[in-house]
Order: sequence, then C-alpha cells, then structure tokens
Amino acid sequence: MEREKTCCFSGHRPSKLPWREDEQDPRCIALKVSIRRAVEGAYEKGYRHFICGMAQGCDFYFCEAVQALRGLRSDVTVEAAIPCEEQAQRWPERDRERYFDLVGQCDFETMVQHHYDRGCMLRRNRYMVDRSNLLIAAFDGTLGGTMYTVTYAMKQNIEVEIIDIEPEA
Repeated sequence: MEREKTCCFSGHRPSKLPWREDEQDPRCIALKVSIRRAVEGAYEKGYRHFICGMAQGCDFYFCEAVQALRGLRSDVTVEAAIPCEEQAQRWPERDRERYFDLVGQCDFETMVQHHYDRGCMLRRNRYMVDRSNLLIAAFDGTLGGTMYTVTYAMKQNIEVEIIDIEPEA
C-alpha cells in the first residue's frame, strides 16, 4: 500500500472510557459519529487504506466505521494489524466474537509477531504509524498506548488528527 494513501488509528480501550463497555451511552454514540466523520474526512483527502490495531473499544469502533465506508466505496481497504496470536485469548466471549468477525471482514491481516511479550503492542503501533501518512486518534490526554502512538507519529512527522473522547456539547 502507498504510505501517502494510508491512515491508521489509535484509541482507548473500554477501561479508559467514561462509559466503559456501555456502547448505548450517548457519549459513546457521539464518539462513534466523530470517528465515522474522521474516516470519511480521510477518504475525502485521498486516503484509501486504513490500518486498525484491533484492540477492544475505540479500535473496534474505527474498524466498523471503515468497513461501513468500504460498503459505500469499493476502493477502500482495511488491514487488521494484530500484535500477536493471543491478542483476544483472555477477552470476554462477546468481545472475542466481535474481534474475529471484524478481522474476518478485513482485506488484509498482518500478524506483527507470533507470541505475546511486553513490547508487542508498541511494535504493533509502530508498524501502523510507519506505514501511514495520517493517524486518527480518539484520545483524552492520559498516559498509555494511545499517547505513545500519538507522540511517535508526531516524531515521524505524519499528520495527527485528535478526536476528543467527550466533545463539548
């Protein structure tokens, strides 16, 4: 894929979201709309390939938004960047089913490494940024993987678009 036409995503897992797992919460619904708009905006700027890290929470929302866009635009591709084979192993059944369904609908699947270790998530994030020209991040400023990914993307001089977790009404 051409880096100039590739967009990746980073965002918080449910434990860092104010609504946790409650996707019916109006704030979650609003965030999903914001992510969908950001994906559509990236498409309008010429981005056609989207890479998702496939973690619970915001990554799922992003992957679903890209797959919905692909249903309308045949030139869109989505890649699942999976940090290790065991990524979903300890997740609740509902999340594992959603994960495998989303991965199964992706055009490409990249396994960054076979087995889990402390650095595999960071390597997955670097893999995505190193192949992209735009990072969309659902980010509230807290420490963690999303902050690392945003900081790394800025150091790599790629465009970063931040989506507020709880936008002002």
